[in-house]
Amino acid sequence: MSKKSQKYALISVFDKTGIVELAKAISKTGYKIISTGGTAKVLTDNNIPVIPIQEITGNPESFDGRMKTISFEIESGILFDRNNPKHVKEAKKLNIKSIDIVVCNLYPFEQKQTIENIDVGGPIMIRAAAKNFKNVLVIVDPKDYRDISLILGSIRLLSQKRKELAAKAFAHVALYDSQIARFLSKEEFPY
Repeated sequence: MSKKSQKYALISVFDKTGIVELAKAISKTGYKIISTGGTAKVLTDNNIPVIPIQEITGNPESFDGRMKTISFEIESGILFDRNNPKHVKEAKKLNIKSIDIVVCNLYPFEQKQTIENIDVGGPIMIRAAAKNFKNVLVIVDPKDYRDISLILGSIRLLSQKRKELAAKAFAHVALYDSQIARFLSKEEFPY
């Protein structure tokens, strides 16, 4: 992408601990923030400009929030390889926004085990960002926010940190999926 290209961060978190401070740091480094539902409200209530996700996807949040982040526009913006000229050309042709930071954590399924608490879009975004960690910074743990805030300006220098955060992201999704699998394996469970 050219140096004049706008940078985007997607923030959609269940645990909002420290998210305002991280979002301010992200915003100060020139990123426009895309966000969803409750996260967007917390950020806007704290005077942090937010692009509602539906402005990127072209679709409203639907089905009581079941559909909001799963879209060609979001996953493409996370997944395309910024070092592959073909990908860059395709992204430009398709008007795909380059989402270079993904901050996402999932519903604490272990605390309230119901079908409605199974997050589908969050794991997709996390996996996409972790797969493309060379281009996309993925953050799933609020405990990492402070350290990341301090080094955001040197984001290109973070290759080892990016890899560590990607591994943590895959572990986060794996634990989450294992909790759901255990829940669904029970003979009787509430819906």
